[in-house]
This record gives sequence, C-alpha cells and structure tokens, in this order.
Amino acid sequence: MARTRTTKKLAQRIDLNYFKRPTPYKRAKLWLCVVVPLLALSWIAWRGFLHDSRVYSSGRMSEPHAVLEKQCAACHVQKADEFSANALDSACLGCHDGPVHHENAVKIHVPQCATCHAEHRGRINISAASNQACAECHGDLRVAEISPKYSTHIHSLEDGHPEFALQRTGTKDPGTIRLNHAIHMKPIRRGPNGPIVQLECGDCHRPAGMNQGWPYADKAYVMASSSYSPDLSDVLPNDALWTPKPLTGRENMIPPKFSTTCAACHLLTFDKRFEVGVPHDKPEVVHAFLVKKFQEYIAAHPGEVRVVRDPSRDLTGKPLLPDVRILTPAQWVAERTANAEELLSRKTCKQCHLYETHLSKAVVRIPNSIEAAPGTVGPFPAIAPARITSRWLPHAKFDHDAHRSFTCTGCHAKALNSTETSDVLVPGIENCKTCHAPGPEHAESRCFECHTYHDWSKRKEVKPAYTLPALRTGGR
Repeated sequence: MARTRTTKKLAQRIDLNYFKRPTPYKRAKLWLCVVVPLLALSWIAWRGFLHDSRVYSSGRMSEPHAVLEKQCAACHVQKADEFSANALDSACLGCHDGPVHHENAVKIHVPQCATCHAEHRGRINISAASNQACAECHGDLRVAEISPKYSTHIHSLEDGHPEFALQRTGTKDPGTIRLNHAIHMKPIRRGPNGPIVQLECGDCHRPAGMNQGWPYADKAYVMASSSYSPDLSDVLPNDALWTPKPLTGRENMIPPKFSTTCAACHLLTFDKRFEVGVPHDKPEVVHAFLVKKFQEYIAAHPGEVRVVRDPSRDLTGKPLLPDVRILTPAQWVAERTANAEELLSRKTCKQCHLYETHLSKAVVRIPNSIEAAPGTVGPFPAIAPARITSRWLPHAKFDHDAHRSFTCTGCHAKALNSTETSDVLVPGIENCKTCHAPGPEHAESRCFECHTYHDWSKRKEVKPAYTLPALRTGGR
C-alpha cells in the first residue's frame, strides 16, 4: 500500500530546535564578538599608558601642523583627562598672531580661527578657507563708513564679484617711458642696419627668478653702474593687505631695463668718431662722459681743431659758419659736446623719455682750457621719472609662474594693438573666469586663491615655545 505524504507529516520531521545547536560558524562569531572588542580595549589602554594621543585623533593634520599630531594639548584644553572638541584661538595665536581682517568692518562676532581653518582633514592647505566663511561678512558687508569702498554683496567669484577697479574706473598707466607695444609685437628691424626680428613678450617681461640670458642685452650696459635708481609707482594703498614674500621669485614681473631689453636695438651712439654709446644715465653723467671722450680724442688728434664747414649740415634759418675755423682744444670739445647733447636730446633720448625741462634752457659755458672741469654746463634738463607699475592689483595676489604654460597674449591681448604708454594691459575679470570656475574641469576659484585675510605686516611677534627635542619626544 502506498504511503500517504501530507504536509503535517512532513512538518513533524523538522527539528524545531535546530537554531539552538552550536555550530563551528556560530562559535567563530561568538569568539569574534568577544575577543575583538577585548583586543581593541587592550590596545587603547596600552596606547594610553604610553601617552600616545594619536588613537584619540579625529584625523591627520595639515602639513604645517603635522609635527603636532602627537601633542593634542598644544591646541586643545585638557580637563579631567579629556581634551576639548575645538582648538582655542589662544593656541593658534601662540605661534602666529595675525590681526583681524579690516578693523572698520561691522561684525556681529569675530570668527574663531578654527571656523575658517579646520584641522584634522588630512594633508590639506590649512589656509584655504571656504567661500562660505568669506561670505559670512562679504555677502552683506557692513562697514563703519558712509560709503563703502568695496562691493557689499560678494558671495564668490561667480556670484557678486565686481570687475577689477582699474577696469571700472578707466585707470591710465602713469608711466612716462614712450612705448608702442603694437610696433614691437610685429617684425621689426634690429638697429639702424640690423636684420628683421620678431620679438617675444619674454624678451622684455620676465619674473625675477629666471636665469635665462637676455637676447637683446648689451654686456657693456649690463656691467655698467648707474647713478639713478628704478622709479616704481606701485605704492600700495593703506588698506591693501601685505602677503609674505613669495618663495620662488617668479610671481611678479620685474620692470624692464634698458641694459637687458633695449640696448642691443636702441643704440646711444653720439658721434661717428666713436663706436661706443653714451651711458644710460642722468644728463650730467652723460655730459661728463662726452667731455672726457672728446678731450681724450682731441689730445690724440690735435689737427682736428681746424674745422671745415660741411655744406650738407647747413640748416635753413641759421647763419652760415666760415668755411674754415681754427678752434682751441677747449672750444672744439665744447662745440662737439653741445652738438652731441643736442643730437641725443632731440633724437635718441626723446624717443623714449619725457623731458620735464627742455635742453635749450641749459646754459652752455665754454671752458677756457682743455683741462677745465667738465661741470661747465647747467642747469641740466630734467627727465621725468619712469613711474613703472609692477603691481596693478594691490588688493589681490597673482602668480605669473602658475600661468607659465599659457601664452602672454592669451591674457594680455590688448598688447597686440596698444600704441600708447597710458594703455593698461591688465585683462578683465571675465578673462580669469574662463579658467577659474567651480567644477573639477576648472582651476581653483575660491576667494583664498587671490585674496588674503590677515594683514601680516601688522603681525604680533610671539615668543617661541618649542624645541627640537620636545617635538621628537612629544613634550612641550
């Protein structure tokens, strides 16, 4: 007879206490639940016995503070063997005491250091504050002034940041050196009889840290000393923030010099008797050089005191000189010096420099003898200072070295068509936004990239508290 299989009979065959029976897998889980916590507690107790505070750390510290990872008490207050959650401002100011940002700003509260500079986030740039931290004030800026100098609603580079001030106000370059960028950006003849060359921006504009040779320099002028000092007009305003000196020396462009960028093309020759040019210096120095050169020449060539008139040099409106004149050496030197100075003033020097007083106002006194002192001309014409601006954005920091892979005309496109010295060739903010924008495919655009918070020129000096042995052993 066939056996009848029902659901009830099948259920009676199941052991309802199967889950109570031990198995190797259950025993392993039990041991793990007991042993692992015991091992962890033992390891923490052992680290505590060794006074190793790394087990209590919430994460690695930034690179500048990495030496303090074992010294929680350096930044956190310890009470009842426990450290405070936040670092105190007094701990930060113990090493670098910088003043607050813009004392005339009306703030509800002064932010703590850790508000903008949060630690234990790994090897990050601790000075890279978030835009939210800056927008706490600049999103609705209130200052103790009737009319603020700056925009009062800036949240980020993309939201509320105004155009650069020099672009908004139509600032003009205060420089006095006559320079036509458009001509120099095209193929141009090098010297009166030289070949055609194509100049590059880097032939004249370079950061101080570069050691590459100058293709249009003149060694004689490079080695010569001058009696004048470079005149820079980039005096920072009182409210500009000072930043520490750059480390690479390639951040800012140095002012172009005649000896390294101009001398090979713009010759300072003054007379066909000499191959050398006059010094690139003050008029009185040039005058002394000319007098000495002509005195040495006439002493070696005394026959040239007999001067024959050259009809090709006769000028309309001026009286004709005798066909032959016999001059004394002193007269010959004075005449040649005056002619050379007039040539330099009206043609060579005037091509680039602005004269505050004209050379015609100088009184020429012919010395009585060849041995007379060269200081016989006065007053000398005054040449306007160069007033070269080397820093156009005093409220921001910029690093040319970080942009070295990009062509100069990519940002300074105005240089291709600039014909006036007064043209400011700094690009507008929209040019910066093409690269600096949010997102992984763009360059950093947070506020800290271009702006600084603390004015470190007003920093307070602190008393050193650490020694090298203390850092190595974990003491203070």
